[in-house]
Amino acid sequence: MHRVHIHEKPFQAWTLLEQKEQQFIQAGLLEQAANGAAATFVGTMRDFNEGNAVKAMQLEHYPGMTENQLEQIIDDACTQHNINQAYIAHRVGRIEPSENIVLVAVWSAHRKAAFDACRSIMEDLKHRAPFWKKEITAEGERWVTKNTQG
Repeated sequence: MHRVHIHEKPFQAWTLLEQKEQQFIQAGLLEQAANGAAATFVGTMRDFNEGNAVKAMQLEHYPGMTENQLEQIIDDACTQHNINQAYIAHRVGRIEPSENIVLVAVWSAHRKAAFDACRSIMEDLKHRAPFWKKEITAEGERWVTKNTQG
């Protein structure tokens, strides 16, 4: 069962989360009674960056390598934060303002581990995963060379 899903089309985060949780449970990869906490993060596209209006973004990735790196980020979080399960959904392709870009979900026995792991996964994703962003603005296109801070 995959813990990472790359989407080329818009996704509804809460519907996807409910479906994935049920799949994990049915596959025996997530035991409901063992979870006292779940933490989620949903990132959406803003219509501005670095002082400019942004009309759209083109998000590129390296198929296979990206999924492997995201799986490794989940493995690291499971070990470091003692969580029961995690899931990442991420968009690629052309993304419009207000569309979801990323969903990170974490299940754990305790809330501190869930919150800490969710943040850790998101930060690692921003710094370690092979994604490349090109913004489309009124002034033209530009590659994004740095990530926004937390």
